[in-house]
Amino acid sequence: MTSTPPLSGILSYGPDEAQHLVLSRPEPGTRPRGIAVLIHGGYWRSHLFASLMDPLAASLRAEGWITANVEYRRGATGRWPAPLEDTTEALERIAAFQQAEGIGGPLLTVGHSVGGQLALLTARLADGVVALAPVTDAERTYLENLGDNAAAEYFGATPDQAPEIYRSASPVHQPLGTTPTVILHGANDDRVPIVHSNAFMAAAGSQGSPVELREFRTLGHLEAIDPLAVHWAGALSWMAEASGPTPRAAKSE
Repeated sequence: MTSTPPLSGILSYGPDEAQHLVLSRPEPGTRPRGIAVLIHGGYWRSHLFASLMDPLAASLRAEGWITANVEYRRGATGRWPAPLEDTTEALERIAAFQQAEGIGGPLLTVGHSVGGQLALLTARLADGVVALAPVTDAERTYLENLGDNAAAEYFGATPDQAPEIYRSASPVHQPLGTTPTVILHGANDDRVPIVHSNAFMAAAGSQGSPVELREFRTLGHLEAIDPLAVHWAGALSWMAEASGPTPRAAKSE
């Protein structure tokens, strides 16, 4: 087992205690492949934390990636669009750090569930996106009572009452752009059914966006953040091959 490298630092990117990220480097002497930004899920609930992504972060550092594990506002005190604003700010800070430190390689995002939602919505700020069982349609999440009625609890309104909020929180209804993206999703996932990713793929196809879906017969929702699960070796290979062909500055113009 590879030992976890020492903590490189905690970066605050806003005044709220939730607005921080943990930046960690690979083993000393390792030339970094780039930066992998991890964004956790938890259906917008505040009792789940960025530590959910620690096992994947350790696996990525063992492969030579610098990792940035992002915490963000959510729950009753972090209503939408706070998670999106925080993820955007964190990614901009990380990109600035990468440039200032002269760190080569791509900046990739790895998001799970709602973290996948945020990674997809901020794809223009990254060179590639790995979305693990992502939430892609907030309205459908509400209508299907997913995550123990998570959308109703978090948004505090129905899609009819707040259509703009639900639409802005739904990657399936947003321009997808040109960032290479891979979605990894289990056919047996009962927290975010794979039909949501199928619908997202249809939208991506209609826009000509470079999105790939890898479906696994058995990959439970929480298994998607287990580095020993069936999907992860392929995710690491995809990330190793990612090169970010379109500069982030060009994509943001």
